[in-house]
Amino acid sequence: MIRVVLPAHLRTLARVDGEVSVDVEGQATVAAVLDALETQYPVLRGTIRDHVKLTRRPFVRYYACEQDLSHDPPDTLLPGPVVKGDEPFLVVGAMAGG
Repeated sequence: MIRVVLPAHLRTLARVDGEVSVDVEGQATVAAVLDALETQYPVLRGTIRDHVKLTRRPFVRYYACEQDLSHDPPDTLLPGPVVKGDEPFLVVGAMAGG
């Protein structure tokens, strides 16, 4: 099981409190975690990634073990502590403005 921390507005949309856990089949990649998350919480489809291209939405970032994975390829393997469940995979809503 992969632990996932969502930003507050997506937790509200998915109607969950705190972090969620998703089961990933095969290798634990960024794409596999997001696929599992969208399967478990269909209301999140299109909020984190584009519906068609499956590219990261602007102002959304991914982190694992203090590493920014936002610009890495979707097939990037997650760090061992995330796969073991010791550390969470974070989906973060980036801030912008002035």
